[in-house]
Amino acid sequence: MSRPRAILADDERLMRDQLRARLQEAWPELDLVGEARDGDEALAMVAKLRPDLAFLDIRMPGQTGLEVARTIAGCCHIVFVTAYEAHAVEAFEQGALDYLLKPVDNARLALTVARLKQRLAAGRSEDNGARALERIESILAKLSGDSTPRQVAPYLRWIQAGVGSQVFLFPVEEVLYLQAQDKYTVIVTAAGESLVRKPIREFAEALDPELFWQIHRSTIVNSRAIAAFKRDGEHAEVTLRGRDEKLEVSRSFAGRFRQM
Repeated sequence: MSRPRAILADDERLMRDQLRARLQEAWPELDLVGEARDGDEALAMVAKLRPDLAFLDIRMPGQTGLEVARTIAGCCHIVFVTAYEAHAVEAFEQGALDYLLKPVDNARLALTVARLKQRLAAGRSEDNGARALERIESILAKLSGDSTPRQVAPYLRWIQAGVGSQVFLFPVEEVLYLQAQDKYTVIVTAAGESLVRKPIREFAEALDPELFWQIHRSTIVNSRAIAAFKRDGEHAEVTLRGRDEKLEVSRSFAGRFRQM
């Protein structure tokens, strides 16, 4: 059996050093593959290294640990690391998610390690993306004192997509275009295609409209990937840089290309 892989994310170097040392002592088999200083670095590491576990400080520059967790839910098991706050701890316990208090206590760490080993042995399907996201949204609501979870980012920056039994995470800038397929959306990148159980309408609302242009009710394209726009009578289409496919542009969206 391969060794479990983990990343640490904390903006305080001393806290990272302490947690790394405690983890190496409590769980020698754990492979610490990366350390992040903020939320953006943590997201990039999850996308690149695909760890089994992520230890996330709650308060970090850029995206917080909770915001990172919302994005990577289902990609790996998450452990929150926080300074002692009674309402925060209560929220984590009610959400049935693992947490560690600063400074990290050996007894609590041993309990967390035991729970993580059980979850890893049970398989990732035991903590799928939908369930994990639901728990994190519940925690966000409790911490904000509001029954409605807050929107933490103006536009979607990362997309989570499943291929078989694996879950991948990649930045939206890598997306060439999205196309509707029944209740799903096909995400096309230079590396291939992924199917996401989410209607394209929700992507249209979440993506930056300056970067992602809707050209058809079933198609959204990365404007930076467009090589040319062509109109032939009532028919219009775009071609993409380095790609063979041509994407239809409907009449209602063709006005966007008047300057091209």
